[in-house]
Amino acid sequence: MQELGRKTVADFKEAGKIPLVIVLDNIRSMHNVGSVFRTADAFLIESIYLCGVTPKPPHRDIQKTALGATETVVWNYAASSVATIELLKEQGYTVFAVEQAEGSISLHQFPQQTGKLAVVFGNEVDGVSDEVLALCDGCIEIPQFGSKHSLNISVAVGIVLWKLVEGRF
Repeated sequence: MQELGRKTVADFKEAGKIPLVIVLDNIRSMHNVGSVFRTADAFLIESIYLCGVTPKPPHRDIQKTALGATETVVWNYAASSVATIELLKEQGYTVFAVEQAEGSISLHQFPQQTGKLAVVFGNEVDGVSDEVLALCDGCIEIPQFGSKHSLNISVAVGIVLWKLVEGRF
């Protein structure tokens, strides 16, 4: 790890973070949650909000994919995704859902953000809830060209975060 220049847990906690928050709206799979933690760690994301039925650490199935990232990435639990979005907006975050919706912005056309940003990822089957969508400032859509029109959430998080942090390092 030393040769790769990886941060220790202490170094990670002290490092400046990208002002980007991930909101997980009723994610079911512990493996998906663990993957999101690991990806958030990789990109120095500010924090994760676990909402509704989204499982929370500690749990061995989350740890299996997080590989310790639950110890580095700041996370919060909230019973309500709606209350979380309202709180983030009060704190000055612009909030976008990652969802296929009318008027969504294609990820490759999404403008580089300089302020505080929150990105909402929804349930594996139902997507981002309608109540949360109504509060968002917009939607980001990942272009897809095959017969399936959805990606696993852990894959979607990786794609979106890469685009949003591109050029910041």
